[in-house]
Amino acid sequence: MRQFIVYANADTASRKLIPCWLNVQSDLIDTAGSRVVAPLITPAQARVPMRHLMPEFTVAGKRLVMDTAQITSVPLQMLGKPLDDLSHERFAIMAAIDMLTHGI
Repeated sequence: MRQFIVYANADTASRKLIPCWLNVQSDLIDTAGSRVVAPLITPAQARVPMRHLMPEFTVAGKRLVMDTAQITSVPLQMLGKPLDDLSHERFAIMAAIDMLTHGI
């Protein structure tokens, strides 16, 4: 599973709140059965996001916000079909993670 690929949320219980997952785990780390992901939520759910912490992306034609503060690990079963590749947004994604972990 490649880093920065967006997956549909395969978990029906949480799909309404979290429509997609962004894989932020390095390709070099292959943990068995799970991936570190950032939830992608609708702009309405994000309310007034801090742009550096919660960047907005277009995923499969829809605007979604990276809910960086909610980064988590999920079992592979929660990752549905791949929807988009955000590799071209690498700097914004990594800047958001830096803001979360280092405040910069």
